[in-house]
Amino acid sequence: MARTPSNMLPLGTKAPNFELLDTVSDKKRSLDELKGEKGTVIMFICNHCPFVVHVNPMIVKLAKEYQGKGIAFVAISSNDVENYPQDAPHLMKEKAKKDGYTFPYLYDETQVTAKAYDAACTPDFYLFDAEMTLVYRGQLDDSRPGNDVPLTGADLKSAMDAVLDGKAADSEQKPSLGCNIKWTNI
Repeated sequence: MARTPSNMLPLGTKAPNFELLDTVSDKKRSLDELKGEKGTVIMFICNHCPFVVHVNPMIVKLAKEYQGKGIAFVAISSNDVENYPQDAPHLMKEKAKKDGYTFPYLYDETQVTAKAYDAACTPDFYLFDAEMTLVYRGQLDDSRPGNDVPLTGADLKSAMDAVLDGKAADSEQKPSLGCNIKWTNI
């Protein structure tokens, strides 16, 4: 397993807009229509990465818990499907249904969105406030495949709670760690 850390986009960055195919609904969806009333979690994930497979149950749990509080969740896969066919859009749709995603799972075919967010790995998490200003980026929590640290979602959860309480997220933020995004050779 490659262990690639987040690039840590600067806090205060405005969320780059996008319009991508939602593999679940088969419709193009824009950030503007998907953003949450109080905040928005953008996460770069994929189907096959063991780091994503490890955190997936907590992602689903947190989405179900926080969507009702005004925080939207949006998943994006930017992997090169020519060389990594297990991340193809039809398999993304299957994964979303199988794992009970309550959020869109978007396909970034051109990888322009991943580059705009300076995404480096899967999973990579970004939390934007109601004004779509970046307040948190980095890891879900300290749990990794095989490290025996319980999966809690503590880091992202703490940042979402701060947004909901109208407070600043802790400025001590650890990069996520996962498989590198599978870039095309264009």
